[in-house]
Amino acid sequence: MRVTASPTRGAGEPFLDLLPETPARRAAHALDDVRRSLLLWRLCWKLGWLDLKLRYRGSILGPFWLTASTAVMVGSMGVIYAYLFKMNVHDYLPFLTLSLVLWGFIGGMVGDSTVCFTQAEGMIRAMRMPFTVHAIRVVIRNLLVLAHNVVVILAVFSVFHVWPSLAALQIVPGLLLWLVDGIAACFLLGALGARFRDISPVIASVMQIIFFITPIIWKPDLITHGRQYLMLNPFYDLIEIVRRPLLGGTLTPALWGAAFGFSLLFCGFASLLFMRVRARLAYWV
Repeated sequence: MRVTASPTRGAGEPFLDLLPETPARRAAHALDDVRRSLLLWRLCWKLGWLDLKLRYRGSILGPFWLTASTAVMVGSMGVIYAYLFKMNVHDYLPFLTLSLVLWGFIGGMVGDSTVCFTQAEGMIRAMRMPFTVHAIRVVIRNLLVLAHNVVVILAVFSVFHVWPSLAALQIVPGLLLWLVDGIAACFLLGALGARFRDISPVIASVMQIIFFITPIIWKPDLITHGRQYLMLNPFYDLIEIVRRPLLGGTLTPALWGAAFGFSLLFCGFASLLFMRVRARLAYWV
């Protein structure tokens, strides 16, 4: 028997839930947490936008410093790595630009997810609010950063006259899968980061390694033998389902299957952990 605060308490309902905490009840509470957070989508949007405004408060360019830094990185790395890899700048620079911007979203999303709940410590302790609000807040914040960096992609594509065809519409389900995975990352890494504060630097180190073993600054075509094993890297699958259509390529069922399969496993594990520890998060932050 466990005494927990009822997450669905309304007017006239008891504050304490004295029923046994069974797996079915944990799942129901977690689903209700997600449902109530989706109803608060305006609050999630405002919090994500406020995070970005506060980060660059007093700055002249504001969030467009992100765009400027990305443009400088693309310009410097593009010429150097095109020379090192002996590739045509016309082909390599659009690939590098798109890859760095997409990786910036994924890397930023993973990094922010480790502190998703600890950064919201004040709000969690001050008021009763669905925990999923903080996860959606992190996703929206990183989406706004991605929107600012899209300017760099448009500039490079226009300079090199690289324009996607109608096949680029295939990125829509890929982006939706990214959003779901982003919320799942907050559930999993946010909960682990609230319980173990070493998670954030560990994940940062791991992401640096993944950056170099994933085709971000180098093209998959450079691997002549065993290229099919790249799909064992879930980050490659997630990036490729968005990058390839924008560069004029076509998505294969194998690539979609790998991306969806890894995401399904990840979301399932994250959901199980969130259902298990959701009632303890307020005590961990």
